[in-house]
Amino acid sequence: QVQLVESGGGLVQPGGSLRLSCLASGFTFRERAMSWYRQAPGKERELVARILSNGGVTNYADSVRGRFTVSRDNAKNTVYLQMNSLKPEDTAVYYCNAGSYFSYTYYSAYWGQGTQVTVSS
Repeated sequence: QVQLVESGGGLVQPGGSLRLSCLASGFTFRERAMSWYRQAPGKERELVARILSNGGVTNYADSVRGRFTVSRDNAKNTVYLQMNSLKPEDTAVYYCNAGSYFSYTYYSAYWGQGTQVTVSS
């Protein structure tokens, strides 16, 4: 049974930091690209950050580049999202995603249940 279980969300003040974790099971974690998406109320789900299976290449949404860092530990089947200098507009439900690239096209395979991040004073 495939599972992606996010943790680490919560309420934080503007300028603060949070670290999200996503523990994967039920598939070969090291073979999958891993991504973080987010969805704010009334908005579409958007890609925040992605890291390839070997951890060698990452990409970020323009809105978070320089503030967020995605990383993975293949020995622990876990992907992380370190979020610094948080802003109220970062408030959203954050989702963990696993997928693969074929011919330069990304195909999503599995989703987590999401964790709420709220940035407010």
